[in-house]
Amino acid sequence: MAWARYEDELDGKRKENAQDKRIDWGRVARRFLENECHKLYAPKGVGALVVKNDHHLQPLIYGGGHQQGIRSGTLNVPGIVGLGEACQLRRLEMSADETAITILRDTLQNLLQAQIPGLVVNGDLNNRLSGNLHISIPNVPNSAIIARVRHQLAISTGAACSSGVVAASHVLQAMNLSNNVIEGALRIGIGKFTTQEEIEKASFIITSAVNEIHQFI
Repeated sequence: MAWARYEDELDGKRKENAQDKRIDWGRVARRFLENECHKLYAPKGVGALVVKNDHHLQPLIYGGGHQQGIRSGTLNVPGIVGLGEACQLRRLEMSADETAITILRDTLQNLLQAQIPGLVVNGDLNNRLSGNLHISIPNVPNSAIIARVRHQLAISTGAACSSGVVAASHVLQAMNLSNNVIEGALRIGIGKFTTQEEIEKASFIITSAVNEIHQFI
C-alpha cells in the first residue's frame, strides 16, 4: 500500500491528501502516481513519482541519467530516507491519527457554527478529508479575515499552488456556490500535531475577527 495522489496526466492534477489515503498499487490504473511527501510529514522538498512500465516520460533535466533517465542530478539521500521512514510511520499510525484529527476538525466546525451565524461548510460532509475544514462566511470577505488573523493563525483562502491567483476558485465555482459564499471561503488545516487547545484558540480568533468585521459592514 502507498499514500499518494494520482493523475491521468502530469498537467491534469487530481489531488488526494496523502495523509489519509491508502492506494492499492494493484488497482491503480493511472499512468502516473505522485506523492507530495510533506503531506505525510516527510521532509519538505522530497517526492515520489511512479510511472507505468509502458509509458515513457520525456525528461526535463538531462545529465547523468539518474532515476532511470527521468531526472538527472544528485539524489537527496536524507530526504529519501526521511520519506521511507515517514511512510512506515504512517502505516503504523494513520488509522488512529485520522480518528483523532476528525474529532478535532468536527470540534472546530461545531464551535464556529455555534458562534458565527450563517457559516457554511463547503463540500460533502460525509466523504471528506479528515484534516481539511473548508468553510465560507457569506458577505464577509476572506481577505478581511486573513488580514486580521494572519499573525495568529496559519489559514488560507485556497491551496498553496493557487496562492498567486487573484481570481475566484474554479473549484468553488464548479460547485455552483454563490459569489458571496466564494468570496467568504476559508481553508483550515488540522494535522497530527494539532491540539484541543489550539482548536479552541483558533475558534476564538476567527470568531473575534468576524465580529470585528461585522462592525464595519
